[in-house]
Amino acid sequence: MEFSILNLLAVLAVAWIAGNVVGRLGYPAVLGEIGAGILLGPPLLGWLQAGPPLLVIAELGILLMMVYIGMEIDLRDLGRASTAGLLAAVGGFVVPFALGYLVTMSLVGDVWAALFIGMAVGVTSLATKSRILVELGILDTRVAHVMMAGALISDSMALIVFAAILSVIAVGAVSLAGIGLMVVQIGGFFLACWVLGIHVVPRVFTWLTARGFGGRTFYLTLALLVALTFSELAELAGLHGILGAFLAGLFLREAIRVKRLSYEITGVVKDVSLGFLAPVFFVTAGFAVSFDVFREDLLFLVSVIVLATLGKVLGTALFYLPTGYGWREGLTVGFGMNGRGAVEIIIAGIGLQAGIIDQSVFSILVFMAIATTALVPFTLKRGIDWLDRRGELVRSDPSKKPVVIVGAGALARELAHQLRTVSPVTLIDHNARNVLGARDEGLDAVQGDALDAAALVRAGVDACGTLIAVTPNPAVNVLVAQRAREAFLVPTVRAVLRPDSDQGLYAVLDAIGAAPLFGAPIDFARWDAVAARVPQSLLTSVPAALARRAWSETEPDLGARDLLPVFVRRNGVLRVFGDLAEVKDDDEVLALVDQAHQHQEVASP
Repeated sequence: MEFSILNLLAVLAVAWIAGNVVGRLGYPAVLGEIGAGILLGPPLLGWLQAGPPLLVIAELGILLMMVYIGMEIDLRDLGRASTAGLLAAVGGFVVPFALGYLVTMSLVGDVWAALFIGMAVGVTSLATKSRILVELGILDTRVAHVMMAGALISDSMALIVFAAILSVIAVGAVSLAGIGLMVVQIGGFFLACWVLGIHVVPRVFTWLTARGFGGRTFYLTLALLVALTFSELAELAGLHGILGAFLAGLFLREAIRVKRLSYEITGVVKDVSLGFLAPVFFVTAGFAVSFDVFREDLLFLVSVIVLATLGKVLGTALFYLPTGYGWREGLTVGFGMNGRGAVEIIIAGIGLQAGIIDQSVFSILVFMAIATTALVPFTLKRGIDWLDRRGELVRSDPSKKPVVIVGAGALARELAHQLRTVSPVTLIDHNARNVLGARDEGLDAVQGDALDAAALVRAGVDACGTLIAVTPNPAVNVLVAQRAREAFLVPTVRAVLRPDSDQGLYAVLDAIGAAPLFGAPIDFARWDAVAARVPQSLLTSVPAALARRAWSETEPDLGARDLLPVFVRRNGVLRVFGDLAEVKDDDEVLALVDQAHQHQEVASP
């Protein structure tokens, strides 16, 4: 069939419009793209048609999308996945898998279709939830972290089961010899990917870099070659290329040593896949949907949607009970993990192409994905509000990523003593005396110039989650903050500023998404001296209302010069004091108090 540019233009245009419309409503773009395919394709109006050229683009789109998903996943986060995330993933996959299998066997009687539907209803979509988590403002909560870890693990489990189903079908009838061949093929594939991903690909990138090769375009092309190689290995093992593409993305993230370059290449792969190629797949996936299921298989459709929802929510909550975090939090996590999305649609589409499922089952899975995803914003918001009203919404950073503090003076050391109770902390300072003082107090400290990237790496900046610049020089603090954000992509960056700091420094912090430490400029020399007089880790606990008044720019006479709010403790979680507006009445504020110049009474613990 001749390639039609007009047809491709129409598909991309409707995908872009529909994706943006549903995005503004708080739903993932994939639902709009599928809906556009259903509305404008063969199921309803028939204005758009698929053809071999369009399907090739769609296939390439899902391969690149799986590469992007893999590149977004930090293998270290998988290793740190909490017990809660693992339990939520297992419960959220096993229970709906079993229910999906049983209902399909009872109504259809096809083992392969039953296994496939069970796997598809066990999937949960991380991408589907990301936007919702941001809009609800709960990315820093335990619920959000468990959901993200659970989605990652359950989708990985689904891909493994999917690979096993494809392998069994490829070898034909189930026999001891066939199963043995399948195990050898799958084992050989994973072994080959591990050897290439851990030992070969990183060395290739390093070797080429050492010989002067470089640039985003060069490494992007190399990354795509690696991804296609892994995909072909999966095909040779009787699996589908998406599994190889996913694994390639995981390894490529680590193989590209320069963090900024890795981030840029990930962004390009995201733009090309999600912005151009993958929408073609999702629109054409809508072409295969049949509304006949509402007439011929309504009971089956309703049963799958209901059991998929109940299985995901109740299965997650049930397996979550051993964590001790409570059944209400378990239900809320289940509400969030109930949405399906891109991975489920991709797997369903491949199952249809491979003949594992028919058009009716495919349509049921698509409508199930739409229905369950549509429920997430409503049910998750009510679950979060429920926990918040009961004081059970725990905001935390379960990843416990390390903290790097630039500066090792008295104030910096006080921050380190408090923060190391929850995260590993390393200080870096050019002043040898400060470094020795920190080490004498039992702190980890590195001597070096924080403006030198190599020195920052020695301090662990490339693996940290927070960098705090606490030197007497505001310009140095901001330059280090800028390097941490732009070169090392540190998520949270804070820098000390003084009242006489140039306004341009504030603009730089704002431009890079960082903020002044303590939420306002401070007299660094004075508070460093106060910290030197205070015994280690002995801060004063003050009421939140008093801290707000004392640090308010609108009421300077209430003692702003005598009180420095340093930390806020909420629900047992310690964080550096930031914006005044973020402090709640029941928070505990830990502050340095200058007793020599105090103008008001402050209650000590």
